[in-house]
Amino acid sequence: MSERQITTAQDISDRLERLIMDGSLLPEEKIPSERQLAARYSVSRAIVREALHELQGRGLIETRHGRGSFVAPMLPEPHTDSPLLKLFAGHPRTLYDLLEVREQLEGQAAYLAAERASQRDRYLITKAFEDMTAADPLTNARRDHAFHLAIVEASHNPVLVHLLSSVKQLMLMTVQASVANLNPRENFRQRIHRQHQRILRTILAGQPRAARNAAMAHVRYVSDSMHTLEAMDQGIIWVDPNQRPDTNGD
Repeated sequence: MSERQITTAQDISDRLERLIMDGSLLPEEKIPSERQLAARYSVSRAIVREALHELQGRGLIETRHGRGSFVAPMLPEPHTDSPLLKLFAGHPRTLYDLLEVREQLEGQAAYLAAERASQRDRYLITKAFEDMTAADPLTNARRDHAFHLAIVEASHNPVLVHLLSSVKQLMLMTVQASVANLNPRENFRQRIHRQHQRILRTILAGQPRAARNAAMAHVRYVSDSMHTLEAMDQGIIWVDPNQRPDTNGD
């Protein structure tokens, strides 16, 4: 390959790296095909292949036989036998520690999403909200989590996106706990729905502070409500971390 081709391949590699870094290409997301990238950047497929090979060598993408190339997770997700998940299993109150983390990180994500969300981001957040609302509220944990994840992705902060992606199973457990314990009770369910509406509305309106406050208030409400049910001896349902997180509704 000539020096010019090497430079061009490096340029394509740099462009794709920037898309990963700014969150335009998300962890586990499929990268456009060689043919599509070649057409987009007006280069040969050989140059695209060299660029992808360079990214793969650095661990930024993974090539899956017969499926194409995907953005690699930047941080490893805890396995079901990890010490953290064992801690969660042995001490269910770790749920509240996770909710504290969600409150801070998702509050910041909502703030940034209100500032930075593109038209596509707003569409995806709205669609996730509609999907969540249309689903059975007793089994919609995955769609509830998808709504919050769409907001995180719209923050366009790669560190935040990759950090929360790396602990998505743990975060989904907190959503499962909320769905299992709060959604069957209409007063809690209706208030949570209104909170989700406010988060959506403030992000779409481009109101960063209001969006942050709404997101933080929502997670805090879930935590406080779970504490209230415990205090009333209402028979809290603790989520089994060994259960696949996607079995609680789709």
